[in-house]
Amino acid sequence: MIRLFSVSRHFNGKRRVTALEDVDLEVARGEMVSIVGPSGSGKSTLLNLIGGLDRPSSGTIHIDGRDLTRLGDDDLTRLRRDKIGFIFQFFNLLPSLNCLENVALPLHLRGWDRRKIALRAAELLEMVNLTDRAGHLPEELSGGERQRVAIARALAFNPPVLLADEPTGNLDSHTGASILALMHDLHDRLDATLLIVTHDPAVAQSCPRTVALRDARLVRDERR
Repeated sequence: MIRLFSVSRHFNGKRRVTALEDVDLEVARGEMVSIVGPSGSGKSTLLNLIGGLDRPSSGTIHIDGRDLTRLGDDDLTRLRRDKIGFIFQFFNLLPSLNCLENVALPLHLRGWDRRKIALRAAELLEMVNLTDRAGHLPEELSGGERQRVAIARALAFNPPVLLADEPTGNLDSHTGASILALMHDLHDRLDATLLIVTHDPAVAQSCPRTVALRDARLVRDERR
């Protein structure tokens, strides 16, 4: 499902910064993998490269058999839209839209019929147990509820790959545990491939596989 071959990412400014160096990684369809390491180790860079939000300086990245490094910008945008769902630490919800509208936004951008959009957005909110909050703005929600909305939005097109960058990092421990439980449940129900960048040992330990980065290199890959 996901294959990285000798992937590196360098940034050139006044000095050359190595964000990722010579990483090889394969993730099978349906796996749930945590990505751990100290700050600056390359975790978010790795996630951004897999998600097509950035391009590697060298190496190749394959998602579902397609080489991201050979895709033009338009094709890469379509692949992200169809294959990848993103879940971020700070939710990235539009403050002027209510829950239903935030979840529906990707469907509008895809040009779906309004009735079909309304049905799908309601279905997604029900999936994350937020039907009763559909008309509320993000500022009227708790942190956990905002993250549930963000997860529902990420699932809009049933993407085969879900990428989560510190999904519990902005939540208290109790709320974080409930979000983690939801992600495990959705992973099992949808059979999606799920990668989670985290600093939380409990989140990492809950995943059947953990990949560790240090100083821009992959230093550990263990399965439980």
